[in-house]
Amino acid sequence: MATEIERKFLVKGDEWRSLGQGTVYRQGYIPTAGKQTVRIRTAGDKGYITLKGPSATLARPEFEYEIPLDDAEQLLRDFCEQPLIEKTRYKIPIGDVLWEVDEFEGANAGLIVAEVELTSEQQVVDIPDWIEREVSGDIRYFNVYLAKNPFQSWPQQS
Repeated sequence: MATEIERKFLVKGDEWRSLGQGTVYRQGYIPTAGKQTVRIRTAGDKGYITLKGPSATLARPEFEYEIPLDDAEQLLRDFCEQPLIEKTRYKIPIGDVLWEVDEFEGANAGLIVAEVELTSEQQVVDIPDWIEREVSGDIRYFNVYLAKNPFQSWPQQS
């Protein structure tokens, strides 16, 4: 079974901007009855469908498959709840891990979140200076939550 193990952090400052190239992402979620998520995403000129199971600490089952871009765009338009998540993702290699910094746009503008995927929950990661604080356990920073509760609508943005 495929498993995603990731930690999330808020980002401060602009030091990170010169460390990686950005790719525009659009993603949405097909409604489900349980704690599973079905995500449709475009990243540049590629399309993906991702199935994620419920979270257990930092780990959860995840299956991602590339699909034709036209199919992804139709699924985003016709099957996903609105608004879509719009962001630019910067991939920044540091040491033996890849940091992904998401600068959100649209209804989530003003939010910048960094993620790092791990090989185990015990993996030690050097935290860059441009990290403000960890938000791994805070569901408000999950993309599926942001799709329904955009950052711009939060009473006190934190």
